[in-house]
Amino acid sequence: MKMIIVIIKDSDAEHVTQALTASAYRVTRIASTGGFLRSGVVTLLIGVDDEHVEAGIQVIRDRLGESDSKESRATLFVVPVQRFVQV
Repeated sequence: MKMIIVIIKDSDAEHVTQALTASAYRVTRIASTGGFLRSGVVTLLIGVDDEHVEAGIQVIRDRLGESDSKESRATLFVVPVQRFVQV
């Protein structure tokens, strides 16, 4: 299992979250701040099985589309999850 951590602009977060949930990914959304002028960003946590990581990243890429500027629209981290428990 892996955790995809996505740091994304607040203005893009709702569209990406909707695309992920429509593709059957479960998403936890956390409001955060960072970047230039401490602008509003959102951190998305997406727990996925190993074989679904690339497909999840593709959903994010497809929803964000191409950017006209050289500025990144999202930063993604994929980290291993040693244990997953729901209580």
